[in-house]
Amino acid sequence: MVAVVYWFRKALRLHDNPALIAAAEGASSLYPVYCLDPKTCSRARGAWTNPNRMRFLLESLADLDASLRKLNSRLIVLHGDPVEALPAACKEWSASRLAYELDYEQYSLRRDKAVRSQAEQAGLEVVTRVGHTLVDPEALLLLSRGAPVTSYDKFRGLLAQELKARPVTTLPPPASLPPPGRTAAPHAIPSLEELGLEPMGDAAVIARGGEGAALRAMEAHLRRRDWIASFEKPKTSPTEMLAGGPFDAGAGRSTTVLSPYLTFGCLSSRLLYERVAAVYAEAAPRHSQPPVSLHGQLLWREFYVCCMHATPNYRRMVGNPICRQISWGEDAALVAAWREGRTGYPWIDAAMTQLRREGWIHHLARHAVACFLTRGDLWQSWETGAAVFEEYLLDADEAINFGNWMWLSCSCFFYQYFRCYSPVAFPQKYDKQGAYVRHWLPQLARLPAKYIYEPWKAPIAVQKEAGCIIGVDYPKPIVDHQAAAAATAAAPASARPLLAPPPPSPRRHPHDPRPHAPATRSAGGVQREYGEDGRGVRGPQGGQGGRGARRRQWQAGCRGRQAGGGGWQAQARGERRRRKAEEALLVTAHPRASPQGSASICALWVALRGE
Repeated sequence: MVAVVYWFRKALRLHDNPALIAAAEGASSLYPVYCLDPKTCSRARGAWTNPNRMRFLLESLADLDASLRKLNSRLIVLHGDPVEALPAACKEWSASRLAYELDYEQYSLRRDKAVRSQAEQAGLEVVTRVGHTLVDPEALLLLSRGAPVTSYDKFRGLLAQELKARPVTTLPPPASLPPPGRTAAPHAIPSLEELGLEPMGDAAVIARGGEGAALRAMEAHLRRRDWIASFEKPKTSPTEMLAGGPFDAGAGRSTTVLSPYLTFGCLSSRLLYERVAAVYAEAAPRHSQPPVSLHGQLLWREFYVCCMHATPNYRRMVGNPICRQISWGEDAALVAAWREGRTGYPWIDAAMTQLRREGWIHHLARHAVACFLTRGDLWQSWETGAAVFEEYLLDADEAINFGNWMWLSCSCFFYQYFRCYSPVAFPQKYDKQGAYVRHWLPQLARLPAKYIYEPWKAPIAVQKEAGCIIGVDYPKPIVDHQAAAAATAAAPASARPLLAPPPPSPRRHPHDPRPHAPATRSAGGVQREYGEDGRGVRGPQGGQGGRGARRRQWQAGCRGRQAGGGGWQAQARGERRRRKAEEALLVTAHPRASPQGSASICALWVALRGE
């Protein structure tokens, strides 16, 4: 008699579940368990205090239980720390084997190490399998010699090597499972009310939890074969709303909204990868490519998981070897205003309101609010923002969430700090009339489109007619965006998110004497703001002055230096001396909330530069 405990964690499904198949091999009885861990379902992680996220989890567990019962089994729900609850359950059921899918989140690694140690001390066989990712992250680390890979292109090269050696394969759901033995308690799935949470109406629900809902949503998208083949993430819209009602496979959204199912493991990333590859094969060679394609989105997921697995202290700045050490501000009032949608910038406030109510916002909205909180406007730590996202997002994934926040704050992966999302100009690209803002901020619904993104500019007569007095019914801006963006663009190295220069671009000439701070002026001398693609918005004096213009300017300088006999060396020495002088004069701080302070730092920077 071989009794086996299978521990469900993220793989809340029967299809493509290698660890479950391994657990059932040779077993006479199989106990499928899920443990409600207070350390992952707590205020710090958001599940128990966020009814939306907890509802999704409970629905996923109920769906899993229904699928298991069709196989003469059932789900057993334990409560408490798995380090204590699992050994006790294994002892009660006289289990000789414990099986589970590997999880690479940093808390999960510590927890699993403790669980494995106790199980092996008790004489249990511990069986683990990779199932949450396309490939084994350990295999990728071997290819990178254990170093975290922070370049997406380099990572794709390593992943291609691994996929060539071990192509993606999937497993069908089991046709049968050994029945569980008797248990001393029913171990039923709790309700929201039993967990002390208020029941939710359907209005705030964009996706039902569970493997069945995940597979239906995937199939609905795969039927749109031309859309799948041509999908490019940057071309999707952050302001589109549900048109077909909730639970309709993300109807009305410009993306798949499959991310919650991947996070909870209701949908196998390998199955999705295979099914999308089949569509690509039909469309070949006319289909989109990574990083913007649907395959590219799955590769981003792999990229961040691999990076997290190789990086100690991934969730924080201090002690994180890939993260720039920046003196962020600590203003609880600014953070609270951002979190609660009270910044006075309707685009930012609408996105944060949607996040709190639905547990989901489009990736471009995530980028915009993250940039606003960190380097763009408020100069608050990315760790604070990542914690808020982790609490509210249905698809909160440690690797992706914290990696994206490092990216958007220019702390790692991406260093072009001058590319800031304008909370006024950026949303107008997608929604000139402000329908998205009017939906999430009904107090602004009657404002003319001219003022929907800048309501403080509306004359008082217009405000009264719209029934929304700025400063009373809707807050005034908590920061001057233009001053804040100018401070980031103009500040020296000691006061911006680049305490050390990034590695030089492979496209730059090794003798290029320019400082690492990129040009932020257009051909007409106008400060530029950038969209998500990095292209400048044309200023009133004309010219975009993009990469090509800067390259031509540099090439002209090279010709001049060649004619002058190597003057670039003297320029480089002068630049180094100037930087040292700047760092001696300026502290590592950013006068973010004060327009006067921003102006003073800009003036000092101009004086030091001799402009």
